[in-house]
Amino acid sequence: MKKIEAIIRKTKFEEVKEALLQSDINWFEYHNVHGIGQSRQERIYRGVQYSTDVIERMALTIVCRDQFVEPTVKVILQVAHTGEIGDGRIFVSDMIDTWSIRTGENGDMVLRDKK
Repeated sequence: MKKIEAIIRKTKFEEVKEALLQSDINWFEYHNVHGIGQSRQERIYRGVQYSTDVIERMALTIVCRDQFVEPTVKVILQVAHTGEIGDGRIFVSDMIDTWSIRTGENGDMVLRDKK
C-alpha cells in the first residue's frame, strides 16, 4: 500500500477531483493548506500590495494499493499542470498497515475495489 500526498493549486482542485473520480479513485481526503514557496516578492492587485511569501494550496491524501499509484500520479500530473512556478508537489510513501474501525479488518483488504 502507498500513501500519495499532493499539494496543488486551489484553482485546479475541482478539475483534479473530477479526474480522480472518473479514474475510479473513489476515496481521498483534502484540505486547505498554506505554505511558503520559492517566490519572495510583493505584488499589487487592484491597488492593494500583498506578499507572495505565503501561498494557499489544496492538499490531497490518497491511500491505495501499489498497482494504482502510477495511474493516480499520472492523473494528478496531467490535470494539475499549468507549467508555471507553484504547480505543486506529489509525495509517495509506504503505508505499513491500515485498519477498518468498523470491521476490525486490516491490510489492503480494507481498501476495497470499486464495484
